[in-house]
Amino acid sequence: MKLVTALRREGIDATRRGRPWSLPLADRTLLVTAYWRTNLTMRQLAPLFGISKSAADRIIDHLGPLLALQPRRRFARDAVLIVDGTLVPTRPHGRRAVQELQVLRQPPGGHRRRYSPGVVVGRPLPGNRNDCRAWEQSGAKAAVGRTMTIADGGYPGTGLVMPHRRRKGEELPDWKQEHNRSHKQVRARVEHTFARMKTWKILRDCRLKGDGVHHAMLGIAHLHNLNLAG
Repeated sequence: MKLVTALRREGIDATRRGRPWSLPLADRTLLVTAYWRTNLTMRQLAPLFGISKSAADRIIDHLGPLLALQPRRRFARDAVLIVDGTLVPTRPHGRRAVQELQVLRQPPGGHRRRYSPGVVVGRPLPGNRNDCRAWEQSGAKAAVGRTMTIADGGYPGTGLVMPHRRRKGEELPDWKQEHNRSHKQVRARVEHTFARMKTWKILRDCRLKGDGVHHAMLGIAHLHNLNLAG
């Protein structure tokens, strides 16, 4: 209901010209989220809502982009972001790298939330791209600006905060090892978020064309944040 209320506040359910929707906004929202969660085909999904396959397809194409996470335009000066990429298998047998960023903040009392909200989802790129290229070409780099961002060891030369590397035949000093352990614990939060988001089956075998996979990722990130907000 929180999601439907937000959509109505944005004027999504306003009266429009032409043929009215066959389902109310709440049911249309449920249809889109059910599609993302289950990855059912239109032939399977449409009868559950008593509509045709073409009507179900139109609802997903129209409402899916409207559920998208809105990227942050500004970050606090002390904000720390985590970047990581994940592969979303798509049909036919292609792959697209999706970048996601998260803000980490320490609430009063020193308690850290295990799952931080997603703040930016980069545009998917075709193929298994190098992380450095995906970071820049997806738009994630531009969205972050100069905000401090940490990453794993796959982003050399990007200026991101990465773990210390051990040279051949040398051992890292204790302070660098301790820093790497802390770095790994913080970075694990974005990996946890990917794992939770991929319980939505559309991100494990996506049949959507064009910007569909991007809209699905943005929508699921938005729903993930709403769930965290309680």
